[in-house]
Formats: sequence, structure tokens, C-alpha cells
Amino acid sequence: MDMGKTLSEKVLSEKSGVAVKAGDIVISPVDLVFVQDTTGPLTIRLFKSGNKQSLAVPEKTALFIDHASPSPVRQLSNDHLFMREFASESGCLLFDAGSGVCHQIVAEELANPGDVIVGADSHTVTAGALGAFATGMGSSDIAVAMSLGKTWFRVPETFQILVTGSFSPGVNAKDLILHLIGLIGADGATYKALEFAGNTIDNMPLTQRLTIANMAIEAGAKVGIFPSDNITRAYLKSVGREKSYMALKPDPDAIYERVINIEAPKLEPLVARPHTVDNVVPASTLSGVKVNQVFIGTCTNGRLDDIAETAAMLKDKHVYKGVRLLVGPASRRVLTESIDAGYIKTIIEAGGIILPPGCAACLGLHQGVLGDNEVCISTANRNFKGRMGNTEGYIYLASTATAAASALRGKITDPREVL
Repeated sequence: MDMGKTLSEKVLSEKSGVAVKAGDIVISPVDLVFVQDTTGPLTIRLFKSGNKQSLAVPEKTALFIDHASPSPVRQLSNDHLFMREFASESGCLLFDAGSGVCHQIVAEELANPGDVIVGADSHTVTAGALGAFATGMGSSDIAVAMSLGKTWFRVPETFQILVTGSFSPGVNAKDLILHLIGLIGADGATYKALEFAGNTIDNMPLTQRLTIANMAIEAGAKVGIFPSDNITRAYLKSVGREKSYMALKPDPDAIYERVINIEAPKLEPLVARPHTVDNVVPASTLSGVKVNQVFIGTCTNGRLDDIAETAAMLKDKHVYKGVRLLVGPASRRVLTESIDAGYIKTIIEAGGIILPPGCAACLGLHQGVLGDNEVCISTANRNFKGRMGNTEGYIYLASTATAAASALRGKITDPREVL
């Protein structure tokens, strides 16, 4: 008799046309394959060195110029030229400088429930929030997927993350995923699927699901995947893609390697200390840590509700003297909606700096590189040594609320003190 399937087993079975279970090797067509401007040039060169000189499916292949956007140096500008030329000759999709972060645009415009998505970027997992099996791969694997329109996977075992109850004020999805990574460790889910369930998840807006899926890789996971439900449908409708909706949920008798129960009301605002994402402590224990820079944005927390929350906390106040507050909307859509709502004006009046849609300070190429011994509290997903362009800098990761509160106080602040 057939055993019930997890979300990952369902998507890969459906896509490959073969009933698969954890541990099986499967060859699956891909619905989207993409690269960005740090991984893209190498991937394109590898693709060009192969036998096949045309893309398998140009309209399902995308290039994003987002990591150094606009380019700060000549070499990167030339990489961008190379990518634009390839897009023009191959007929693939190109999202040029200013469009936004690849993972945000994938969510807004390209990812659908039940899709298989691969990208030359570890945070490709973000699209799991929409019920896609989405994962990052190395440049050579992505070059093959571009060439063949398919790839192989070992079907991952699944951890079910069962979250119940309501968050307390000042606590949200970012604190939940930091709690989980702190609990199981940075390699606690290596090559596993993290599948999210429970009434907290059922009621969670898709924007917050994206934050959680985005950071699944920070626990080593292959994918971070959510059911596709009415919340998914509402999100797709909001971006004009309701036709792409399909319901997707795991079978009631699906087999999980491990079930992790989390009670949302017990969570508090958390911070990951330098230099690892699993070095997690309550924000309230770090109140002596002065900050030089606050960065709100990225593919983790650069969405409209993040900008709205930042503006609400800064309204009629001012950023602490000597602190740089950088705010980077994750896409052009987020930026224009934030302007229309008046959030950008509020943030600028409070002393914030608005960056163009893109990765900006997150990986330290430009727009927010730290000086020696400087401290940044960031809403990004990584705080590794040197991540923001300087091995002598210190990066703390937190929610938007915690980051905004810290910008007002000039030191790491539990947002409940400001709210």
C-alpha cells in the first residue's frame, strides 16, 4: 500500500511522473532556473563550454543583476555587460539593476505552487513559501539545468516544524526561524526538507512565510516548504497571478523523520550574535551592545510590511546620533508601494538612508561596508565574519522590529521597550 507523502515527496513525484519517497534518486524537469550577478558569469561560461549552445527553455531561465546593483567597480560592470549580452543572444529573462533581489522577484513574478525551482544562490529556498520545491545549487549544476531543462535530486527526508499559538507583540516570523536555527544548529537539518505546519503557519501572511523559507538553508536544509492554501492564493492574487494557484498539502499519514513542536506565545525577540547564525540569544540580553549601522532590507526582510513596520516605529522620531540606518526595499514593487504609502518619506525624515532595490549591504560589495570594529544589526540571513565587506566588522541578525528599535536607541534593543 502507498504511504502518505510529505510536501517534498508530493512535488517531486508529481513533477517527475514517478512516485518517489525520501532517499530515492529522481530526475525532474525544472520550472525555473536562475542565476545572479556573482554566480551568473561563471555559470554562463560553463554553459557555453558545453555541447548544447541553446537554453532548454529560455522563458524559464532568468538572470538577475542584484548583488552589485548598480555596479560599484569596473570588473563587476563588465560582468553585467556579459550577462546582458547573454540574455540578448539566448532569449532568457533579464532583471537588470534596480529591479530588486532575485528571491523577491521570483516570489512576486515567477514561482508557483508545485514548481521545481533551482538557482545558483543558496537562498533560492525562499520560494518554498509558495509551495515550490526550491533549492540552491553550484554553478556547474545550474549550467546543466539551463542546458537540459531538468536535474536530479535525492529526495530529502523531512522534519515537520509544527508551530502553534499566536506571537506576542514585538515577535514575528524572523524570531521563529532564529529560534529554530538556534535550537537545531547551523547543520541541524543538512539535506533535510523543513516542512512548516500548525495553526500559527495557517494564519501567517505569505510575506512572513518567505522570511522563514529564506533562512531554511541556515540550518543546512535542502528546502523550506509550506503548504499552498488560501493565504498563498491571496498573495498570488495581490501580484496579479491568481491563475497560478493550486492547493497543495502533505498527506495526513506522511512520514516525518522528526517532528519539532514550537509554541509561538513562548517566543521572544531574538538576535544571532557574530559570527554564526545559530549563536542565538534573547535581544534583551544584549542591551549593552552599541551599534554603528542598522540595515533593514534583503531577501529576508525587505518587503512592504518590513518597510511599513520601520516607518511606524520611526514616525516623529529620529535615528540615534552617529547611527547609520540603511533601508533597502527588496524590489521595485516594494519601493513604489512604500513611496505611495508615505513610508519612505517618514524613514528619510527620521534620518534613514534609502538604498535602491537590490542586495546592497548584505554581502559587503557596496552600499554599507563596515569599518574596522564597527557593529551592524541587520535583518539579513547571514552574519559570517567578513560578510559585510570587512573581517573586522561584527554583524548581529534580528527582526525588523528589533533592528528599528536599535536604530532609535543606538544599541541593541528589545523592540518591546519601544513598542
